[in-house]
Amino acid sequence: MQAKAVAKSVRIAPRKVRLVVDLIRGKNVGEAIAILRHTQRGASPVVEKVLNSAIANAEHNYEMDTDNLVVSEAYVNEGVTLKRFRPRAQGRASRINKRTSHITVVVTEKKEG
Repeated sequence: MQAKAVAKSVRIAPRKVRLVVDLIRGKNVGEAIAILRHTQRGASPVVEKVLNSAIANAEHNYEMDTDNLVVSEAYVNEGVTLKRFRPRAQGRASRINKRTSHITVVVTEKKEG
């Protein structure tokens, strides 16, 4: 049994979010939340919010025990890219890509034994 939560089109570049998500993959949820609280990165509050949502889904939808939950999967996919232009010298313009992320966190119950 697994419960998941997805945050779509979050306005942070996927590269930056992956650094945070890699820290919590495979950890139990209490430890993962503690890691996210003490990580000094802009993406950590967003990832924490998704993790809390996955925990709530597990508890409410599947009646799982929150003490035994483990982050089994956590990954980041690239969302739509907002294309913007910045004026440059001599009348030119250069493109700026404002990237977005789709963050997915899957929690499962730890096997007893």
